[in-house]
Amino acid sequence: MTTQALSTRWLFWGPTLIWASTWHVILYQLDSGVPVLNSVAWRFALAALLLLAFARWRGDSLGLPWGAHGLMAATGIVQYSGNYWSVYEAERHIPSGLVAVLFCLMVFGNALSGRIFFGQQVTRRFLLAASGGVLGVVLIFWPEIAATGARPTAAYGLALGLAAVLAACIGNVLTLTLTRRGLPLVPILAWSMGYGALFLMGLSLASGAGLHIDARPPYLLSLLYLAVFGSVIAFVLYFNLAQAQGPARAALTGVVIPVIALAISAALEGWRPNGLALAGMALCLGSIYIATRPSR
Repeated sequence: MTTQALSTRWLFWGPTLIWASTWHVILYQLDSGVPVLNSVAWRFALAALLLLAFARWRGDSLGLPWGAHGLMAATGIVQYSGNYWSVYEAERHIPSGLVAVLFCLMVFGNALSGRIFFGQQVTRRFLLAASGGVLGVVLIFWPEIAATGARPTAAYGLALGLAAVLAACIGNVLTLTLTRRGLPLVPILAWSMGYGALFLMGLSLASGAGLHIDARPPYLLSLLYLAVFGSVIAFVLYFNLAQAQGPARAALTGVVIPVIALAISAALEGWRPNGLALAGMALCLGSIYIATRPSR
């Protein structure tokens, strides 16, 4: 096995495993009583500071062109504030399983945007395998999805979930556009997350929610994990993968994340899969294997 193959696999499985674990860690944030706007703002504010320090250590220039700051501010508002706020808010109205299915659709959004903006093609085999992965996630969460219609605000939650997916796809395009201009990735992420955090803080103050934090260890430790692993490390690896293999291939992480997250839930929260869920997991993992196999 070549070093390049090992590196590519790490770029894929690194953010996948990290983001799968954040499904459980976020519970400590939601149970704290701190408003979602505040928790997401603290997460990306801390991540931005860590990325700035990392960039300085690497010797990357933090003084990016002024013309790039407009795109980085847009990225922060769309991807690191609008996207994450929409996800948290959507889960108040629809099951988390349906949100997971919606985010699987990001693989098609990224494939389309990659073709339009960057001229990157995807094979028919990739699209068929990705469709199989999405179907697998649907089977896993089918009981939750089937019960969605009983919720009175399900349509609103569905709209928020789709908005989050759209925001994530747009954020991918903006970030990759900046890197294709020759700008270093780490400072781009630092500035973007910083702008996103400032936007959320301003929105929280304007709405009267104020700025709150929970000083108890579970909240602070979960915040540290989400900032260091779920934001700094995961996004650096993810966008390196997107640069190397295209945004569609990178979005496959969102298809396999629910499977790993549920395995963690089974170990830590007592979740027990039924036959349909097991079949969905097998279909999802098999489809990912086919989608990521090298073309002949």
